[in-house]
Amino acid sequence: MSVRRGQRPARPVTRLSWLLCCSALLSPAAGYVIVSSVSWAVTNEVDEELDSASTEEALPALLEDSGSIWQRSFPASAHKEDAHLPPPAGAARSRPPPAPPGMFSYRRESGPRLRPSTARFLAHASAWGCLATVSAHEKIPGLPFGNCLPISDGPLNNSTGIPFFYVTPKDPAVADLMKNPMASLLLPESEGEFCRKNIVDPEDPRCARLTLTGQMTAVSPEEIEFAKQAMFSRHPVLRKWPRQYEWFFMKMKIEHIWLQKWYGGVSDISREEYFKAVPRKA
Repeated sequence: MSVRRGQRPARPVTRLSWLLCCSALLSPAAGYVIVSSVSWAVTNEVDEELDSASTEEALPALLEDSGSIWQRSFPASAHKEDAHLPPPAGAARSRPPPAPPGMFSYRRESGPRLRPSTARFLAHASAWGCLATVSAHEKIPGLPFGNCLPISDGPLNNSTGIPFFYVTPKDPAVADLMKNPMASLLLPESEGEFCRKNIVDPEDPRCARLTLTGQMTAVSPEEIEFAKQAMFSRHPVLRKWPRQYEWFFMKMKIEHIWLQKWYGGVSDISREEYFKAVPRKA
């Protein structure tokens, strides 16, 4: 091949090296999952083991095993290439590096003895709840109607387990209760710290939720003072709400208690167990 003076020949080797360099930089990215700015190398066995784990007990145990399927900072190919090398000295006694805080932190399902205490904890720790009533509105008669309301089961140092409300007759939910006093109250754990600290979605079944169903009644004159302490100590701003809305206190006479804090169905807690339990976070 003739080359004119002053003209350099093309270098295909240089172009090939540049392409190989780019592919080397991009190829490891397929083996990583980015979670909270932390790189984790995922081996091919992860998908197979996750698919084979069909029970509630197997999946949390599988994800918590940070020493086997979750390998940090190296692609899957690196582990396979180094498999023939002898382990370094002292490797048998070394422990796998701990996982980042909250990463794959699975709270085990508590036993039946702890469920009433968890239910009482949610009832006492919740500052608001979603109240579902049977609508009396002319456009949706008989259909469910939900509304979020501030609640309190007592001052911070006195939990009763009975939710109290501060409501107005102008509230559609209160108008519903005047015709049908039966209602359901949902108290989610997402209001607390567990779900946020453990990076758990509020709709995740591990983020517990309590549903109380019963009859809504106006608070009797004998209980007015306690209702004031319960609501105003937890929600001081209620004292300043406009007086012309004719606010009054209501409470729920609980008939059924339902708790969900794990995958699957809900737990039916008896009234006796519920009111006997001491509020305690599971």
